[in-house]
Amino acid sequence: MKKVLITGGAGFIGSHLCKAFLNKDYKVICLDNLFTGSLDNIKDLIGNNNFEFIKHDINIPIKIKVDEIYNFACPASPIHYQYDPIYTLKTNFIGTLNLLELAKENNSLFFQASTSEVYGNPLEHPQNEKYFGNVNNIGVRACYDEGKRVAETLCFDFYRKYNIKLKVIRIFNTYGPNMLENDGRVVSNFIVQAIKNNDITVYGDGQQTRSFCYISDLIDGIIKMSEASNFIGPVNLGNPEEYKIIELAQKIIDLSKSKSKIIFKNLPEDDPLKRKPDIHLANHRLNWKPKVKLDEGLIETIQYFRNKIER
Repeated sequence: MKKVLITGGAGFIGSHLCKAFLNKDYKVICLDNLFTGSLDNIKDLIGNNNFEFIKHDINIPIKIKVDEIYNFACPASPIHYQYDPIYTLKTNFIGTLNLLELAKENNSLFFQASTSEVYGNPLEHPQNEKYFGNVNNIGVRACYDEGKRVAETLCFDFYRKYNIKLKVIRIFNTYGPNMLENDGRVVSNFIVQAIKNNDITVYGDGQQTRSFCYISDLIDGIIKMSEASNFIGPVNLGNPEEYKIIELAQKIIDLSKSKSKIIFKNLPEDDPLKRKPDIHLANHRLNWKPKVKLDEGLIETIQYFRNKIER
C-alpha cells in the first residue's frame, strides 16, 4: 500500500487531498501544526485505519518513511501570511528544505504546491508557465510571493543536484467547503458577509479580475499531476474564466438572496490587478480542465458556510 505524507493536511486544500487519497486506498499521514488548519476539516477521517494525524511544524525536521510527500504547509491568505511574515518565509524556505531532505533520504516523490502569486502583479495576461513574474520583493506580500518563488528554486535545485522525483503545480484562486470564515480570501469574505447581511467590502473599484476554481476540479488536477509520467512542471492549475471582483460580489449577493450592500475601500498594497491562468499546458500534458461552473460551485460553498455559521 502506497504511503503518502500530506503537510498542511488539515487545511482547506490539504483536507480534500487527504480524502481523495484515502479513496484511492492509500495510507495517508496528515501533518499539520494547525496554524491555519482545522481538525474540523479532517474529523470525518479520524478513525479510518489508513489515516494518521500528526501535529507538527515542518520548520522542525521529522523522520518518517513515506513513498510520496505533498507539501501544502503554508499560510495562504493575506491575513494569515502577513500575520507573521518571517514565519511565512521560514515555512517556505526552511520547511520546504526539511521536506526535500526527507524526500531525498526516502527516495520519495516530492510534490510542491506553489501558487499563482509567483507571477506577482503580472505584466503578461493571461499568465503562462514561461512568464517569470513581476513581484515587489520588499512589499508586504513578498513573504508569501517570494517565499513560494524560493521554494520552487529549492525544489528545482534538489532535482538538478540529487535527481529527486519532483512535481510542481501553481494553484490559482480556489474556493469551496473547508475554507476558513476569517481567512481574508475574497470568496469566503463575500459569502460570510452576504449570509450575515453585512456590507460586502470591495477593495479598489472592483474592476480587478480573478479566476475561480472549485476545489473538486483542483483536486482532480493534483491527482492527474501526481500520476503523470515524465512531467515535473511547473504547471498552472486554475479556472481560466475571468471575473471582475464587482461581478463576483453581485453574484454572491444574488445566489445567497442577501440584503447586503456593496461598499468600497482602498486597494491593499501590491494587490494584483489581473489574474488568469493559461492552462494549455495542463490541458495538453494532463488532459485536465475545470468542469464546475462558478454559480454551481458558489451555491455549494454558500451552503457550507451557512451550515457552519448556523452551528
